[in-house]
Amino acid sequence: MTAIQYFWRHPLAEQVREEGREQGLEQGLEQGHIQSRREMTLRILEWRGIPVLDEIRERVETCTDLDQLETWVRRAVHATDATELFTME
Repeated sequence: MTAIQYFWRHPLAEQVREEGREQGLEQGLEQGHIQSRREMTLRILEWRGIPVLDEIRERVETCTDLDQLETWVRRAVHATDATELFTME
């Protein structure tokens, strides 16, 4: 009599689960980086005493482009007004 190989114990099933974990981890890390850049941008402006209008806060909090958020973090360090996040060259 041969042993039944249950699907969840099958090597293919294990491989699929591992790939899912890796993909989930990568997505989670990216989302964490995005969220930290959002918070950092707004926090720098707050620390510098620069008021942030609701429209600007919403634009920063809804951005999902990590490169754009990195740019805004750098601009926040030198900005004199929160709108300069979007207009500085």
